[in-house]
Amino acid sequence: MRKSIISCLLLSISCPIFAQVILSTDTADLVGTQQKIIKSHAIAMHGTIKYPENFERFEYTSEKATKGGKLRLFGTGTFDSLNGFIAKGNPADNIELLYDSLMTSAADEPFTQYGLLAQTIEYPEDRSWVTFHLRPNAYFHDGKAITAEDVVFTFNLLITKGNPRYKFYYADIDTAEAIDTLSVKFTFKTNKNRELPLIIGQLPILPKHFWQDKEFDKTSLTLPLGSGPYTVGSIDPGRNITYARKKDYWGKDLAVNKGFYNFDQISIDYYRDANVAIEALKANEYDYRREKSSKFWATAYDVPAVNKQQLIKAEIAHQANSGIQAFVFNLRKSIFKDVALRKAMDYAFDFEWSNQTLFYGAYKRSNSFFSNSEFAATQLPDKKELDLLTPFKNQLPKTVFTEVYTPPVSDGEGRNRNNLRIAKKLLDNAGYYVKDNQLYNASGNAISFEMLLVSPGFKRIVNPFIKSLSRLGITVNVRLVDTSQYINRSRSFDFDMIVHSFRQSESPGNEQQNFWSSSAATIEGSGNLMGIQNPAIDGLVDNILNAKNREDLVIATRALDRALLHNHYVIPQWYNSVARIVYWDKFGIPETSAAYDRFHTVGIFTWWYDQEKANKLLNK
Repeated sequence: MRKSIISCLLLSISCPIFAQVILSTDTADLVGTQQKIIKSHAIAMHGTIKYPENFERFEYTSEKATKGGKLRLFGTGTFDSLNGFIAKGNPADNIELLYDSLMTSAADEPFTQYGLLAQTIEYPEDRSWVTFHLRPNAYFHDGKAITAEDVVFTFNLLITKGNPRYKFYYADIDTAEAIDTLSVKFTFKTNKNRELPLIIGQLPILPKHFWQDKEFDKTSLTLPLGSGPYTVGSIDPGRNITYARKKDYWGKDLAVNKGFYNFDQISIDYYRDANVAIEALKANEYDYRREKSSKFWATAYDVPAVNKQQLIKAEIAHQANSGIQAFVFNLRKSIFKDVALRKAMDYAFDFEWSNQTLFYGAYKRSNSFFSNSEFAATQLPDKKELDLLTPFKNQLPKTVFTEVYTPPVSDGEGRNRNNLRIAKKLLDNAGYYVKDNQLYNASGNAISFEMLLVSPGFKRIVNPFIKSLSRLGITVNVRLVDTSQYINRSRSFDFDMIVHSFRQSESPGNEQQNFWSSSAATIEGSGNLMGIQNPAIDGLVDNILNAKNREDLVIATRALDRALLHNHYVIPQWYNSVARIVYWDKFGIPETSAAYDRFHTVGIFTWWYDQEKANKLLNK
């Protein structure tokens, strides 16, 4: 349930639950007329609220869950910080378990938040402001009460000293003020962005008395103070972090927390080598793994423990927006400014051969920045979408209006001849030429660049692509770096090309500014890795932020998707609509899973330690 600032978990909506409505005239009402003031235990982005005020628990948790035991996880690389809020260092995995946010998202609704630190939320119909009324019994781990002053302090701290994404995410928030000890009001710069109350609801609250005399923007292994279900029990810097369940956690009996956070300890061991990590799992050195590699999934688990159903392999289907994983061009590099080159390189990637030969047929080709969702632009634009695209007609590729983007398809035999012929024709028409097996652009610049990687296992994937590019005269060198170097270089945009996954929610919103806006392109640490500076893209992002209902949001997002695809800012790779997990059979698991829990990040924290199953493992 503890999510990153750009995460939204979603699903379908059931019967409506109507919030309390009060008629009022508020000074923050931008239209100056009487509005309905809504006061509720929850807020939905669009549509209705599934769970009523007196609900007992989320449906994807279990009343059978018991507290106790230990969950052993693994991490990759290392960590050097316990501060996950800044654009420096490599923070420990799951450090968000220490913190509570104002609201928490349900994993079985499109985008609905329920009160966590906030007991109720209050806002006008036009959502031009929002007030959170805090629970009087909420307190930090040192026993000090959580107040509106802590909320205001946190907001100001994150936008001034936190990761740059906070500045973008909260760009439309004008003021934050403590009305009284337990009430905090946020006033917005606009009443056109319906997502703003939910965005600020995701705010993790930090203690003012802890941070006010410390250097927040420096990496540190100082044990932080939070209010969440866990504290840091122990650390072995770079090698292990263990979280201890806070048994007197103030929020343990809340409906939004029932069935969650059942393990007394959560221990994370770090491994620098993927093969060593898998062997450690099979040796019962840790309990649970989400398998990202199709090769490992197909070949690494043919062991007696799996055959005996002691070590369980499971695929959990989801319906979540899968975003896009891709080869990412850095447009700050002069050679990549030409869309003809970027498009030609798209033809050089042979997904069909890779999927058959390297991935055991496990993946689907990404054809959208919002794969596996209704936001994907899979047909020609309809009238409503054209109304959004036409104002930018002179700034968008003509194909946006005439073609549906489809990734190049090969015959899967490995030579990719037809697509390479198309790529060469594109390059020839754009003035490129080959001399001594090296491709040059019309200005005489050699097309040569570096592919930055952090995972050794990815070399087997990029090498065939590099070989294909070499047939066009394009020279690519692979640079493999450690996790810390990779994070620092990607944050500072010090790369030519990287592999990156842009995670998306079922309710795209402010995070799109961080991904694609011109202003984000120049700020280190932002999500605009490509360096896109395109006024048309900026305008299409604005349409998403101003969407008044779900239909408008879908149309606006498809328009943005279409524009991004036809500009060839990335070379799409692949996605999967299942979460692949491997775990030792010593856990109790809820009967119902959250269908939009893409990475099973919610699911694992609804599990519990089953002593009887654990004993059976020991006796076998």
